[in-house]
Amino acid sequence: MQRFHVHVHVAVESLAASVRFYSRLFAAEPAVLKADYAKWMLEDPRVNFAINQRGAASGVDHLGIQVESRAELADVEARLERAGRPALQRDPVSCCYAESEKSWLADPQGVLWEIFLTTGQSAVYGAHADPPAQMRAPRSACCAAACWVAEIA
Repeated sequence: MQRFHVHVHVAVESLAASVRFYSRLFAAEPAVLKADYAKWMLEDPRVNFAINQRGAASGVDHLGIQVESRAELADVEARLERAGRPALQRDPVSCCYAESEKSWLADPQGVLWEIFLTTGQSAVYGAHADPPAQMRAPRSACCAAACWVAEIA
């Protein structure tokens, strides 16, 4: 049976205040801490919880599933195809101080998800940290990740 990490990515106004809060909440220090980003890899519950301070509107940015092998990545992507939500692949990418193979999709409500396998570390946040342009709604009053829609489905 697969055992993957659920991924939650939150945009924050103050990284320092948020790191203090989440470190106390999770009773753990971040596994990754940069000037604009922090990530906790928790086992109970099994979650990859990341925050960033990069100018986005505060709140949940996107959700995801982090798998542990290419076979699991292919399996999740096949399930998405069967569910009628094909993912837009962009791999490999440098994203969130990690090298990854990933796919992006939007659920029927427009909630943005990434499915990914981390393959290494990166010294930079990455040019491809955001979803592909075709996953975004035109810029308007609503530009949060929850308002992005996939044009590939």
